[in-house]
Amino acid sequence: MRPTDPKRIVLNKKETRILTLIAEGKTSPQIAEIMILSLPTIKWYRKRLKEKFEAETTVEMVSKAIKAGII
Repeated sequence: MRPTDPKRIVLNKKETRILTLIAEGKTSPQIAEIMILSLPTIKWYRKRLKEKFEAETTVEMVSKAIKAGII
């Protein structure tokens, strides 16, 4: 199976905002407070973002997003 091309990944506004906050070094509780969402919701988004980028780690996900010009 061919890996997903990060340039073809489509994110909605909320996903993009969360990804940007992650890249800025914010923790899940901080992101939840900033976005006025529950912690389980932020954890769900983080998991979904890693799946979209086919990334094992958050660092890998952020790296792929930066390389693709998404953030």
